[in-house]
Amino acid sequence: MCGAVAGGLSVEGINTTKEAVIQGQVLRALSQGQSEPVGNAYVRLLDGSGEFTAEVPTSATGHFRFFAGNGEWTLRTLAPKADPVDTRVVAATGSVAEVQVLV
Repeated sequence: MCGAVAGGLSVEGINTTKEAVIQGQVLRALSQGQSEPVGNAYVRLLDGSGEFTAEVPTSATGHFRFFAGNGEWTLRTLAPKADPVDTRVVAATGSVAEVQVLV
């Protein structure tokens, strides 16, 4: 069973017309197409050249959020009992890039 919040994290109070937001949830794949949120994982934000920019821990529900500049980014997810997972994402001012990472 997935504990994901319908629609992801709320952006209430964030002026999404002036921010480039990258947010999402880290999930562990289970059997039969099921998944569960991964708390205590870390998500790193790497710039276009692969340089470390920021890191946040996931919440108990596996959620994370970054405010980033426009452009291509890589999310490197480090979760207990899983290999690191790199996910490419494009951030743009005025939009929210929703990402789901399976480990």
